[in-house]
Amino acid sequence: MKTQLSSGTTDVVIDTEGPMTMIGEKINPTGRKRLAAALTEGNYDYVVDLAVSQVEAGADVLDINVGVAEIDEVKVMRELVAIVSDAVDVPLCIDSPSPEAIIAGIEVCKGRPLINSVNGEEASMSAILPVVKEYDAAVIGLALDEGGIPPTAADRFAVAEKIIDRAGSLGIPLESIVIDPLVLTVGADSSAARVTLDTIRRLVAEYGVNINLGASNVSFGLPDRHTLNQAFISLAMGEGASCAITDAAKLGLTIRAADLLRGRDGYGMGYIKYFRAHAPEDDA
Repeated sequence: MKTQLSSGTTDVVIDTEGPMTMIGEKINPTGRKRLAAALTEGNYDYVVDLAVSQVEAGADVLDINVGVAEIDEVKVMRELVAIVSDAVDVPLCIDSPSPEAIIAGIEVCKGRPLINSVNGEEASMSAILPVVKEYDAAVIGLALDEGGIPPTAADRFAVAEKIIDRAGSLGIPLESIVIDPLVLTVGADSSAARVTLDTIRRLVAEYGVNINLGASNVSFGLPDRHTLNQAFISLAMGEGASCAITDAAKLGLTIRAADLLRGRDGYGMGYIKYFRAHAPEDDA
């Protein structure tokens, strides 16, 4: 399954049979006070610096989220997407629950973006999926609904199936949908990662759909989060995850190594190229 994205001049394909696609996570003010302040003050130079640094670190796509309570999200999304589109040549992931903000971003975005996100709530599907159809965008579908995040793989699969079916009824093809089975911290529930991995396996087996992850959630509240994140992303890729919203500077080398070990990197060229560009200076 191939989900096509574009910046207008550069194409990125999220591919169930290809290497993992990395979506840079840094342009999201949740838990980032400096970014929230920059967005509130209209300090877009700081945001552009974040965008450029993520692409330099290996991000294939950039997530753009401007969700700060005291700003005009529609206005800021339109301005920021236009500026970031000029600053970097990678596709964008327009991240908002607001259809108006999503449309504002799409209208100034170069190429074909990814929308983040729709979920299984009736209100979300009714608001977001028609926008996906009208603008021929791709979309991330979150495996949650009015009852929250289901505790079992079977229930998460059922929510994902509901999103896929509704999208199909609107004429949105399966290749335009990327399902996020959701990741919760194993610090609160030791079976949380297993549920996500089981959901990935079933979605890939029955639909062959692309799978996105917010992988770092798995380690929240635990020591040495980086090691847990590395282990989980590798396991998830083995089950069929093809896309992750992550910090490429921290997990990029792990992801490229896993691509190589899964046979998704001919002659190790992707891993070698990434290592040469990003390895620590003291690494032998």
